Amino acid sequence: MKIIENQTFDMERALYGSNGVLVRNCSFDGPADGESAFKEGTDIVTEHCFLNLRYPFWHDHGLKITDSEMTEACRAALWYSDNVEITDSKLHGIKALRECSDVSIKNCDIISPEFGWSVRGICMEDTTAVSEYFMMRSEELTFRNVTFKGKYSFQYIKNATFENCVFDTKDAFWHGENVTVKDSVVKGEYLAWYSDGLTLINCKIIGTQPLCYCKNLKLINCEMIDTDLAFEKSEVEAVVTTKVDSIKNPQSGRIEAPEVGELIMDDENAKGEVIVCGQKKSDGICKICNCA
Repeated sequence: MKIIENQTFDMERALYGSNGVLVRNCSFDGPADGESAFKEGTDIVTEHCFLNLRYPFWHDHGLKITDSEMTEACRAALWYSDNVEITDSKLHGIKALRECSDVSIKNCDIISPEFGWSVRGICMEDTTAVSEYFMMRSEELTFRNVTFKGKYSFQYIKNATFENCVFDTKDAFWHGENVTVKDSVVKGEYLAWYSDGLTLINCKIIGTQPLCYCKNLKLINCEMIDTDLAFEKSEVEAVVTTKVDSIKNPQSGRIEAPEVGELIMDDENAKGEVIVCGQKKSDGICKICNCA
């Protein structure tokens, strides 16, 4: 592997078409303001690099980025690339990841509106992210220990698993398909409307009007905090361990909760069953809180 160290590049397509190169302690910055530094490369490794120019990693195959910084000026950093590993790095430019496949991101700091569109096969761990329209239309996602803040996240995603995550986000998981969220906190308005096949396990759900117009929705031992007008027109099977402020017109299925502040059933087509703690018992024991 060719090694390039301690250099500064600012020209257009500085390392275009490179094959088998290790770039260490280099800076991509300067008055020439060139873009597409690593375009059409194969087996590229960057270590402790500073990237302040646009479109550095497009159409690359086999890419490892470690301990590097992509600044706010590093717009649309990774597009149309595959077999990508990014660790201990900052991704701070808009649209930092798009139309890529087989991506691993670990211990990174992401500040990037419109991050992660149409990505297929991404594993993200131990990472913080701030974005809008985060991961839209992506498939095959595995997230662990990810903290996210921003609006309109995970819309139209398919086949995803999230574990031990904290999401502070509005309109998350809209139109999502086959999504499982475990041991996580999801805070925000209008959670997961129009989703199909969403399962939440041991999660804390916070915010108004969650989980409406859903199909194949499951909640298993979840907390619901400040959740009013929940489950409207949804097909749902839910066991909730806390009070639900209000439930409105569930389409079908069953919801079990220890307390419901208000139950609104003013739609003749709403056939969902709501079981409040103490109203239905099995062998004398409440199935929700085990009270006699």
